[in-house]
Amino acid sequence: MLNVIPTWSHIALALLSSAIALPVVAGPTFADEKIEELEGVGITQHLDTQVPLDLTFVDEHGQEVALSKFFNNDKPIIMTLNYYKCPMLCSLTLNGLVTGMEEMEWTLGDEFEVVTLSINPDEKAPLALKNKTGYLDHYDREGAENGWHFLTGDQENITKLADALGFGYVFDEQTGEFLHTASIMFITPSGRISKYMNDVQFAAQDLRFALVEASEGKVGTLIDDFLLFNCFQYDPDRNSYSPNAWKLMRTASVLMLIMLGGGIAVLAWSTPERLQSKESTQKSDESNL
Repeated sequence: MLNVIPTWSHIALALLSSAIALPVVAGPTFADEKIEELEGVGITQHLDTQVPLDLTFVDEHGQEVALSKFFNNDKPIIMTLNYYKCPMLCSLTLNGLVTGMEEMEWTLGDEFEVVTLSINPDEKAPLALKNKTGYLDHYDREGAENGWHFLTGDQENITKLADALGFGYVFDEQTGEFLHTASIMFITPSGRISKYMNDVQFAAQDLRFALVEASEGKVGTLIDDFLLFNCFQYDPDRNSYSPNAWKLMRTASVLMLIMLGGGIAVLAWSTPERLQSKESTQKSDESNL
């Protein structure tokens, strides 16, 4: 992880980039006036779209790998597009991800994995390894090095993956920096896009629920499934899972009907007629003795 002291211009750029991380807008508009430098920057959600797993990149150890290597098991993937010399926004996003993962009971590499790709084709494996070491030193859980993959690649494959994910970014020749959004994507074990989160902070509960959804039933508990599908719903405006009033009312109604049905069954089981019949049976048995 690079320890770069941000300038005010970097901070402004980060805030601006975060502001345009909208769910379905590829080009931001402010006050009905387009900003030329940001044309093409944003997120266009391609939910349930298949990620091209045949694309090849280079991992942090300098080995050529296909994306399919990370989708050969039952684990969901969190995918991030950043660049390793990013002065501000990438560090905020990845630090926020690390903080959220630290608060989870699940461990990176066990229940899920993370794939981070540099959008800068000039960055190479040694820099990727340096960043991986920095973030994992902060995360500090045994075995996590096998679950977070830092990749670099050529422009053609970077562009193909960014387009498939709907990740719009541009290179600013004046500053030598890439303008992009703060986003992470959740990918199913089969390589389909499940969810986007556009932020630099990620609550542990939100990460867990998103991974449960992306896992296609392969991770999580029955309680996770119950809460996710009967109580909580993802709110894209808040970038968070929140209790859903309709789901809660529906669940409460079902539970009430179950309790009511159980109560009626108990009452029916203990009606005077049944009790009288039981007493008669007992007396008959005693007389036979």
